[in-house]
Amino acid sequence: MTSEAGREPGAWSRRRVLGMLAATAVPASLAGCSGSEGTTGSSSPSSSAPSVSASVSAPAAEAGSPSASPTPTGPRPLFLGTYTSAEGGGTGVGVAEYDARSGRITGRGTIGGVADPSYLAVHPDGRTLYAVNERAEGGVTAVRLSDRKVLSTRSSGGEAPCHLSVHPGGRWLFSANYGTGSVAVHPVEPSGALGERTDLVVHSSPAPGPGQQGPHAHQVVTSPDGGHVLAVDLGTDTVYTYRLDERRGTLSEVSRARTRPGAGPRHLTFHPGGRHAYLANEVDDTVVVCAYDPDSGRLTPGAPQSTGTGSGTNYPAQLVVTPNGAYAYLANRGHDSLTWYAVEAGGARLRLVDTVPVGGEFPRQIALSPDGGLLFAALQRSSAVSVFRVDPDSGALRRAGEPFASPVAVCALPL
Repeated sequence: MTSEAGREPGAWSRRRVLGMLAATAVPASLAGCSGSEGTTGSSSPSSSAPSVSASVSAPAAEAGSPSASPTPTGPRPLFLGTYTSAEGGGTGVGVAEYDARSGRITGRGTIGGVADPSYLAVHPDGRTLYAVNERAEGGVTAVRLSDRKVLSTRSSGGEAPCHLSVHPGGRWLFSANYGTGSVAVHPVEPSGALGERTDLVVHSSPAPGPGQQGPHAHQVVTSPDGGHVLAVDLGTDTVYTYRLDERRGTLSEVSRARTRPGAGPRHLTFHPGGRHAYLANEVDDTVVVCAYDPDSGRLTPGAPQSTGTGSGTNYPAQLVVTPNGAYAYLANRGHDSLTWYAVEAGGARLRLVDTVPVGGEFPRQIALSPDGGLLFAALQRSSAVSVFRVDPDSGALRRAGEPFASPVAVCALPL
C-alpha cells in the first residue's frame, strides 16, 4: 500500500509544507482540530460565552487518555483542535461542553492566539492546556484555563509538531516533531507556562523505511509506570524508549523496538495493566500487540493483525482502551470506521469484534471521556465530532445524536 505521505510531491510527509505556502503553514489538506461554536443542530453563540475552565478537574494527561474516574454529573469541558491556516479551519482552540450522560455537545467559544493547534493535552492538575503549533517552524503553547490566557509559546525545535504529552509529575512537556523526526522536552513552570527547551533528540537512525525520506516522530508518551518515555517514529519504523532525567529534563535512549519494514507506526496506547501496549500502523494498515517490560523499558512487538477494514485504502490513526482494560477501539481513515476489539489474556491479545461506521470522513483522532462512557471522534474531512456511548458490559458503541459541527476537526480532548 502507498502511504498518505507517498502521494505528496517530495513524499517526506503528509504534513509537508508544500512550497512553504502562506504563513509557513501546513497545507489545508492536512488540517486538524478546531471547535465550532454552538449546540448540535443550533446556531452558534458568540465567542464571549462563559468559560468552562472552572469545571476542569479531571487528571487526563493527553487527548485519548483512558484514566478511569466515576461518571461525572453536569456539563464537562471539551477542547477541540484545528488548523487555523487551513481553508475552512478554525480560529484557535475550540471550547465546548459535553453532557457526560447524553453526549450532547454545546459550543462555548474559542481560545484565540494559538496557531494551528492540531493536538492538545492538559496538565495533570487540570489548570493548563497545551497545544502544538503544527507549522514549518513548530512550537508548543501553554494556555491558562481559568481565564483562557496564553501563557507562553516556545519553539519545538523542529517542523510540524503533531503530538505532545505531559509527564505524570507535571514538570515536563514532551512534543514530537513529525517533519524533522525529533522529540523536544520543555520544563513546565509553577504557573503552567513553558520554559526554554532542555533537550531535543533527533531520530538519526535507523535508516528510513520503504517509501520514507526521513524520520517522522509521530507521538511521545510516558509509560504507565512513569519510568520511561516512548517515542513512535513512522519514518524509521521504530519505537524508541528513553529514560528521563527529571532534574535536568534530558532524555537518554535505553532501547528500540522495530516494526516490520514499511509498517509506518503512528500511535501507541498502553493497556491499564501496564504490561502490554497496542500500536497502530498507518502505512500497512495493521495493529500490533506489544509486550512491555517496566524494568527495562523494552517494548516487544508481536505479529501484525487486521484492522477489519478489508482491501480498500485505509490509514489507521489511533487506538484507545477502556479504563477497565476490556475493550479497545481503532480509528480508521479511509474506511471511515471504528474497529472494536475485545481485549483478552490480561491485555496480551486483541480479538476483532466488529467495525462501526464513524459517522463522517477521516477520523483523525479519538478519545474516551475519563469515565470511559463516551467516545469522541474528530472527523477531519467532515469538520465535525461524532460521539458514541460505550456499553460498559459489552463494549458496543452507539451513536449519541448527530455529529457536532467543528471546523476541520482533528483533535477532541474531553475532561
